[in-house]
Amino acid sequence: MPRLAANLAYVFTERPFIERFAAAAAAGFAAVELQFPYDHAPSAVKAELTRHGLTQLGINAPFGREGEFGLAAVPGREREFDTLFRQALDYIVAIGGRAIHCLAGRVPPEQRPAAEQVFVANLARAADLASEKGITLLIEPINPRDRPDYFLTRVEHAADVIAKVGRENVKVQYDFYHVQIVGGDLIRRFEAHLPVIGHVQVAAVPSRHEPDEGEVNYPAIFQMLDRVGYAGWVACEYRPRGRTEDGLSWARPYGIIPPAGGVIGTP
Repeated sequence: MPRLAANLAYVFTERPFIERFAAAAAAGFAAVELQFPYDHAPSAVKAELTRHGLTQLGINAPFGREGEFGLAAVPGREREFDTLFRQALDYIVAIGGRAIHCLAGRVPPEQRPAAEQVFVANLARAADLASEKGITLLIEPINPRDRPDYFLTRVEHAADVIAKVGRENVKVQYDFYHVQIVGGDLIRRFEAHLPVIGHVQVAAVPSRHEPDEGEVNYPAIFQMLDRVGYAGWVACEYRPRGRTEDGLSWARPYGIIPPAGGVIGTP
């Protein structure tokens, strides 16, 4: 049975950020992940995690400049990447989290050969710093329909980058939504890359709503995760069709049971 986690940048967004932790715990989630929590003091986030007994998973490294989507593979921006990564590392350590997603960034075709070397070198430096703190780095293939010119789009490429980096604490964030859009064959590709997969995310394709519609058979996916012995978390990174609790019936077989009437004092 999958261990489901709530991505608080996507679910429970009917509430102010700091109230989402309580809502996730009340619905039965035991873990959460964030994206860009930097506007909130780490002490405030840590207090909510402790209050509700939640495990904190990952956060994203900051985007970079307005309109950018990460810097890890962007040539000429290595110093900025280092600065932003240290910000993320300090934050994740302060809140007691486990991982940082290092966004590769947008790279035009003519810069892609140089970007490969930059990506590997940046990840190697960052991984050494993260290792000292017990933190895992994640890289995620993201489909070019949602993020045009994003450098990392395929699981196979991510696995090759990880081999070149050569650090045990660099893993793939395998988002079934993105992987389905870029190539499909979800189960066989997951099985082939299981040794380098560090985290899983789910959403319906093509809508990115609850994973109970569309072209991906998630009950079969969850059975596969059990069969291959995947022991990590499965994060709900989808956009609810309506109020988050109203769309959680799909997760009831996996232990997610929102309280009747929602969380007292919140929508």
